[in-house]
Amino acid sequence: MNVPEILLHYVWQNKLFYVNNLTTIDGSNVEVINVGVPNTDAGPDFFNAKIIIDDTLWAGNVEIHSHASDWKKHNHSTDKAYDNVILHVVADADLEIFRTNGTKIPQMVLKFPDEILQNYTQLLSEKNIILCEKKIKQVPEIIINSWKTALLVERLQQKTTAIFDILFQNKNNWDDAFYAILARNFGFGTNSEPFELLAKSLPQNILAKHKNDIMQIEAMLFGQANLLPDKSAENYVIELKKEYKFLSQKYNLKPIDSSLWKLLRLRPDNFPHVRIAQFAALITQSSRLFSKIVEISDINILRKMFVCKPSKFWETHYRFENESPMKYKQLSRQSVDILLINTVVSMLFAYAQKRKNSKMEDVAISILEQLPPEKNAIVEHWRVLGIETANAADTQSLLQLRKHYCDKRKCLHCRIGHKIVAKYTL
Repeated sequence: MNVPEILLHYVWQNKLFYVNNLTTIDGSNVEVINVGVPNTDAGPDFFNAKIIIDDTLWAGNVEIHSHASDWKKHNHSTDKAYDNVILHVVADADLEIFRTNGTKIPQMVLKFPDEILQNYTQLLSEKNIILCEKKIKQVPEIIINSWKTALLVERLQQKTTAIFDILFQNKNNWDDAFYAILARNFGFGTNSEPFELLAKSLPQNILAKHKNDIMQIEAMLFGQANLLPDKSAENYVIELKKEYKFLSQKYNLKPIDSSLWKLLRLRPDNFPHVRIAQFAALITQSSRLFSKIVEISDINILRKMFVCKPSKFWETHYRFENESPMKYKQLSRQSVDILLINTVVSMLFAYAQKRKNSKMEDVAISILEQLPPEKNAIVEHWRVLGIETANAADTQSLLQLRKHYCDKRKCLHCRIGHKIVAKYTL
């Protein structure tokens, strides 16, 4: 039987095989007491399994292959790390296998309901981005909701790992790490990379010395962004260039590559010039922002902290070169909410994890539950499939599901996929 190894892992781990009348290929009786713990590193597939073979209890590791001959192909027969394998589980026992000392390893053909292979094969053959589109309505809502809860925590923990790396780079200074992450998120995806480089090129402690002078803050940000025009008759631009020339020499600042900034297919409100002007305004109206945020759980107060009005020039401009009809360019409610989701909540959760503060973890999650669901193509796709969202906690979990499970076709690691593949247990 041609069975993918990943499916054998899944069947073994979830004990979906027939448990009665198990035997090795040599006819010895087998009873699986414990399938063991999955190993994601090098070495046997499952650690610390407990298996009775002909009335003898064995404790050790289990290796799984589609074909027994894969043992030799993978050079396990000469690898001492596999000498403690107590059972080789296969779909096709086409070869006897041995440890490095020559002793034979018991092998068992894993037998399980044909429907599991059929369901898995059918699922993988689907052409849709979300493979389970046609069958997701078979899955009980309670399963989906519990999975969303787990996915949200998983997403926050993954973000925490990335934040810890940034925290280390910033010498464990939470305010500096927050500045770096906030700057990246001010790029709102399209310009995240240049915004991140901009923050690295202009440390927060330099900006803090000039936070009471919006002109100097803007001069350094636009100068480091390399977006100041070579020639301009605008007094505002002339003053920015003058300030930047002085401050760049004072602090030995080196601008980033201007070609990194993207404007193509962006709405004018999302132009990097507008975002930088908003970022400058936020810096001038707040200091040690993260130190204040950790004391706040009220969503309305948090929102007010991010309401920043750029300087007057930007009321009639989206770029330096061309004047436009008058419009206030403060961050929209939706933009503020995105910053709260991707910056504030993530940082609070990471801060709580670092300090082992479960109450603060709950605060971070409660902020997501207070925010409206995000609006994007992925969330809309789930809605069409009947998966509704009540708040940002729901949408964050569905983004995690799509990115880390659906896009990677990891259906066997997904609780929804599990119920569809093993639907005979429904």
